[in-house]
Amino acid sequence: MPRYKLTIEYDGRLFVGWQRQKNGLSVQEAVETAFARFCGHAVTIRGAGRTDAGVHALGQVAHADLDREWDPFVLREALNAHLRPHNIAIVAITPAPDTFDARFSAIRRHYIYRIINRRAPLTLDCGRAWLVKRALDADAMHEAAQVLIGSHDFSTFRASQCQAKTPNRTLERLDVSKTGDLIEIVTSARSFLHHQVRSMVGSLEMVGAGKWTPADLRAALEARDRTRCGTVAPADGLYFVAVDYPEDAL
Repeated sequence: MPRYKLTIEYDGRLFVGWQRQKNGLSVQEAVETAFARFCGHAVTIRGAGRTDAGVHALGQVAHADLDREWDPFVLREALNAHLRPHNIAIVAITPAPDTFDARFSAIRRHYIYRIINRRAPLTLDCGRAWLVKRALDADAMHEAAQVLIGSHDFSTFRASQCQAKTPNRTLERLDVSKTGDLIEIVTSARSFLHHQVRSMVGSLEMVGAGKWTPADLRAALEARDRTRCGTVAPADGLYFVAVDYPEDAL
């Protein structure tokens, strides 16, 4: 069965998350339904990351096995037609070897979190960013963020329902920058724990507001205690941006 790699973009506000669930429509279910309508048979897709309800994606990656070969352009156009009116787009489709796995072949995942730091309510960015009204010091947030770089036990920044076998992760990048009212937090790692990015962002917001120092953030990390985490940032501002794979994977 030929395998295809899909790059998918979506607005997560109207979905219960990436993975199929019984309590509502997921992105996975919507794409699989589009495949079934076009191909005439059930297709299961497997994603590189399981984004939560309300989380967006610019470059989610998935793979699918089909019962025959299709021209990638034809397949992409057909799937996008069948995905209407859902706010999901198949950005690219390429053939992949049967050894490629969207999740397990990945060597790095990239996320961006967007904060709009102003008093006025959001209009165009409503549901697509976290509105923080109190003034934030982005430089202080960036300085504190470097405390989290490297290999650590991230139990403090892990959801209680996280199913990962270990809380240990290696954070490769966590940068904070500000342009006008927009604060962007960019982070990269091979993998993340459930709610890890949103938990780190919420704690960094405490630093930006002057409620925590970098030392407070380090103490929270070293405590390995979920109750020491700052407020978990809302899903609205989180974007799954891209996935890296070794060259020989494709």
